[in-house]
Amino acid sequence: MNPILIGAVGGLAWAASLRAFMVELAGSETQVAWLETFVGILLPGLVAGGLLGWAEVRRRSGRPARALILAPLLFPVATLSLPGQLPTLLTTGLGSGAIAVPLLGLAGGYALAGSRRWARIVCGVFALSIVPLGAVAAAIAGIPVTARGMWVAVLFFSLLTVQAWACAIPLRAAPGHPTAEPGSSTARRHATTPPLAP
Repeated sequence: MNPILIGAVGGLAWAASLRAFMVELAGSETQVAWLETFVGILLPGLVAGGLLGWAEVRRRSGRPARALILAPLLFPVATLSLPGQLPTLLTTGLGSGAIAVPLLGLAGGYALAGSRRWARIVCGVFALSIVPLGAVAAAIAGIPVTARGMWVAVLFFSLLTVQAWACAIPLRAAPGHPTAEPGSSTARRHATTPPLAP
């Protein structure tokens, strides 16, 4: 099946799941509006997923497009383009999640498949920091540990993990071309070892 179609449907399902997480987080106070939900969340999920699927097509053809890792940034672009969203962000901070979640995905993707070891470590620490920070924030807020709360946490962290895996696609080596940090012993070994005869 076409990776672009798979990516688009997967991105749409991911965005819809993220919207479900937001509903659980806000509780009965949240509202599902046409513009904010379909244009601000579902549409960028569909397009970003399709772009990451296209990254897989290009990778398989030996023409990887690393810039496609930026596809999740469509979320803040779409959300903050909606009427009144940017002033709300600047004055109240509401909507910052539309920026933070894609950045965590980009960091996780680079940690999984980036080319420079030191940057992978930094990105990995940043991406994983959400786990202890979330636990500390919940403890400070006095949020009790319940089955529903744990389900919401599992939903959120699994969505971040899936996003990181997807963001790693544009950075993965093309088939037959191993990835290694420039100047590393692995890179030198691949550069000096002749290919095996068929």
